[in-house]
Amino acid sequence: MADVRDIAIIVLAIESIVVGVILVLLVIQINSLIRLLKEEIKPLLDSANETASTLRGTTTFISEKVINPVVSLTSFLSGAEQAAKTLVGFKKRSRRQDVDSIEK
Repeated sequence: MADVRDIAIIVLAIESIVVGVILVLLVIQINSLIRLLKEEIKPLLDSANETASTLRGTTTFISEKVINPVVSLTSFLSGAEQAAKTLVGFKKRSRRQDVDSIEK
């Protein structure tokens, strides 16, 4: 019985050593991952953030210098067209109205 106990103690000791070595390797791998995140991923995220900021500025510029003037001009022209139609009394008849008037 003493021999079985001694063998069990030796097996547990070896198992403890193996688990300890595996934990040390795990800590080393986690350290490598943290270093990778700091050195590789963070610059990529910074670059993506800078690109998004540039894109935001570009869309603001395009909106102010191109889109807003085009919308304003289109609105003005549409209003002028409606005013001209009202002043002149021009009423556009649909094709169906023309057919109905011929049939009567």
